[in-house]
Amino acid sequence: MKRTSRDIRTANRYEVLRQIIAESPTSRQELAATTGLSLATVATLVGELLDLDMITEVGFEESAGGRPRGLVAVNASGGALIGVDIAETYVHVELFDLGLNVLARAEETMRPGESRPDKVVAHVAAATGSVVAQAGVEAARVLGVGVSMPGQVDRATGISEYAPNWDWHDVPLLDLLSEHIAYPLYLDNPLRACAVAELWFGAARGHGDAVVVILGTGVGAGLILGGGVHRGVSSSAGEWGHSTLVLDGRLCHCGNHGCVETYVGAPGIMRNLLELSPDSPLLHPGDQTATIDALAAGVAAQDPVAVKVLKDMARYLGAAIADLVNVLNPEVVVLGSWVAARLGEPLLREVREEVARHALKRPLAATSFVLSSIPTDPACLGAATLALEGALQSVGQRTTKRTTLVRSRTAPPS
Repeated sequence: MKRTSRDIRTANRYEVLRQIIAESPTSRQELAATTGLSLATVATLVGELLDLDMITEVGFEESAGGRPRGLVAVNASGGALIGVDIAETYVHVELFDLGLNVLARAEETMRPGESRPDKVVAHVAAATGSVVAQAGVEAARVLGVGVSMPGQVDRATGISEYAPNWDWHDVPLLDLLSEHIAYPLYLDNPLRACAVAELWFGAARGHGDAVVVILGTGVGAGLILGGGVHRGVSSSAGEWGHSTLVLDGRLCHCGNHGCVETYVGAPGIMRNLLELSPDSPLLHPGDQTATIDALAAGVAAQDPVAVKVLKDMARYLGAAIADLVNVLNPEVVVLGSWVAARLGEPLLREVREEVARHALKRPLAATSFVLSSIPTDPACLGAATLALEGALQSVGQRTTKRTTLVRSRTAPPS
């Protein structure tokens, strides 16, 4: 698609604000150097962000000679953003200031049988109302709500096109949410949300090419290519969890057999444990979180069953990640989401060894493997930044409309 001058201006405004949030305080000269934009363009965009009260002047940097440079920083109290992480077993919501610091959190448990759209919407609405009340934020200060929804989503229409774990098809999620939530709403997939979070604040920051592996109930890969999040032609990129790992293997929710997710997602890990040791006290039927927590504790205590389950999972995961390394040649692979966080360094060590058995030597030598270091829910953080992007886009549209209106009023009669 051909980008308009408004699209380019919005992207530049977003990039300048992103750098200010990441590097506050900073100067216009430093922003020009880091973004590659001209100093004149940066000065104009900084002026717009100052007018919007999103950033503020904070004095001058010390100078050994010459004219001191003025510094700007994010105005954390200039607005609020909400990130929503809809997962198969919970809805987690966080409210952020403009510096993307967490001000409030709320969580709703998704019990079996509560995956109908109306139930999910009710959980999201309740948690969203809770964080606004906790933070004491005025409604006018909330710039937007970013919603991270598993499966294939259409960002433009707000439709959940396909959520395999819930068998959702073409659910108008944002329309349903708008009946309960008055703030601007923005939808994306957790793969992209987590990739955005890692690109802004995590292990992918400063890297042009990275893969963010999401390990939870579902499994996928957020792709960062050429310095930006890669969505694909139909916004479906990253569904690596539904690539075939074992021919004629386990049946997956998507209808295929042998998908990566069925061996390394939380339900797949539970099945691995069940097949290895049906009576193991580590197994908590129907409770993914308790089982993964028990496995993590068992690995730390060198319980032989727990260690074997971890090694088996890492064997499958390492082979699947090796494909990503060979195909995409990333600088870094980040293991993220709650399963990776709980299994931690022992999982990372095993995965590194397994990837080395399968990946080609040249791309492997250029790739590092790390755990996500983001201290909060990365899907919430990424969803909030997507809401920020949407808010800046809306600002650009309003600016364009105002400019057009002024021109029409001042143009000479034809």
